[in-house]
Amino acid sequence: MQNLEQRVAVITGAASGFGREFARLGAREGMKLVLADVQQDGLDAIRAELVSSGAEVETCLCDVRKAEQVQALADAAMARFGAVHLVFNNAGVGSGGLVWENSVADWEWVLGVNLWGVIHGVRTFTPLMLKLAAQDSDYEGHIVNTASMAGLLNAPTMGVYNVSKHAVVSLSETLYQDLDLVDAPIGASVLCPYFVPTGISESHRNRPDELRNASRPTASQQVAQMMSQKAVSSGKVSAEAVAEMTFDAIRQNRFYIYSHPQALDNVRTRMEDVLEGRNPSDPYAAAPQVRELLQSKLKGHA
Repeated sequence: MQNLEQRVAVITGAASGFGREFARLGAREGMKLVLADVQQDGLDAIRAELVSSGAEVETCLCDVRKAEQVQALADAAMARFGAVHLVFNNAGVGSGGLVWENSVADWEWVLGVNLWGVIHGVRTFTPLMLKLAAQDSDYEGHIVNTASMAGLLNAPTMGVYNVSKHAVVSLSETLYQDLDLVDAPIGASVLCPYFVPTGISESHRNRPDELRNASRPTASQQVAQMMSQKAVSSGKVSAEAVAEMTFDAIRQNRFYIYSHPQALDNVRTRMEDVLEGRNPSDPYAAAPQVRELLQSKLKGHA
C-alpha cells in the first residue's frame, strides 16, 4: 500500500503506546481513523488531539477479549466510513513471574487480550476486507498484528507473555500464507518490538476486576514487574519511531518488523538450539549480572 490518504485504519489499543503513535502517524498521512481501547479517558484525549488537527476520527470503547465488542468495532467503522483498509491488532498487556506461579486469572487476562484480541481481529476484519476487495478491483488492505521479540524468544519469568506472543507470531505467519494462497490484495505484517517505552509495564491499571488476583504478588512476580519497568522505561527506541518503521513496512509489504534488529542474534541462537537439538541456551550469557540479580531476588522463594 503506497497511498494511505483517505484510507480507513482501525487501531486497537489506541489510547497509549504504539496504538496512539499509529493514530498520530495515520492522521498525518491523511487517513480516516477508528480508534479502540478500554481506557475511555485516553481515547478521548487522542481523539481531541487528532480532531483538532483536522483528522476524521471515530472512537469505540472495546475490550478485544470479547468477540461481540470487536464485531461492534467493525460495525462502527463501516457505519462511519464505509470501508476498512488497515487493521492494527495492537492491544496488549504484560504479566510476569515464575510460570507455575501464574494464576488462572493471569492466563485468562493476558491470553484474552494478547492472543484472543488478535484472533477476534483477524476473524472479524479479514472476511470484511475480502468482501470489500471483491466489490472494488482497486482495493488494497493490510493487517498488522503486534507481537513482540518475546514471540521469538523465551526469557525466564515471562511465561504467560511469551506464550501469548509466540501464538501471535504463528497466527500472523499463517494469515500471511493463507492470504497469499487465495491471491488476496491484503498484506500482513507482524510487529516484534523489544523494550520500547509504551506503558505496557503499567498495563495492570486496566485489568478487569473479575480477573484480578486476591492474593499479593509473589516474589517472582514482583521482581519481574520491577525488571520490566526498568527495561521498558530505559528503552532508547521510541514508540513514534516504531510506528514509522511499521508504516514503512506496510508500504513495502514487508512481513517482519523489528524495532531492535540486533536482538535477532538471540533468535538465531535459539533456532540453532532447535535445529541442533541442544538444550536452550542461557538468555543471559551476555549479561550474567541480570541472572545473578534474578537469582538473588528469588533465593528462598522458589
